[in-house]
Amino acid sequence: MAAALQQAARAAEAGEVPVGAVIVRDGRILGRAHNQVEMLKDPTAHAEMIAITQAAAAVGDWRLTETILYVTKEPCPMCAGAIVLARIPLVVFGVADPFRGGAVSVLNILDHPRLNHRAAIIGGVLENECRQLLQGFFETRRREDRPDRLTPPD
Repeated sequence: MAAALQQAARAAEAGEVPVGAVIVRDGRILGRAHNQVEMLKDPTAHAEMIAITQAAAAVGDWRLTETILYVTKEPCPMCAGAIVLARIPLVVFGVADPFRGGAVSVLNILDHPRLNHRAAIIGGVLENECRQLLQGFFETRRREDRPDRLTPPD
């Protein structure tokens, strides 16, 4: 998860929502990425999606069995669907997303009984660090959008 947090910090530095993801097999990182939605102008450029693409290229197969996906924020429904399709057996995330979570918070895609693959889920790993990074990013963004919030009116 520490490597995923490093990726999330890179996203924040680039002005992206600070989410980082790392895919590991046998202790080796196969894919690592951070959100690049703004940079690529691509709504699918989430950290998990990019890391899945990298990992699939690294192993030469779209099936990412025997891997672990570490991600700083609970995957959205799009990413959860890609995780199921890639056959990733374990997802470890930092902080839940009560508004758009696709793993446990809003939808339960990773363990849906009608899908052909299910992923085990471990949440809350380095949760405070992941939450602080996200909250700090959005607090800064709000100040930049509304600088008048910081200074009292004359």
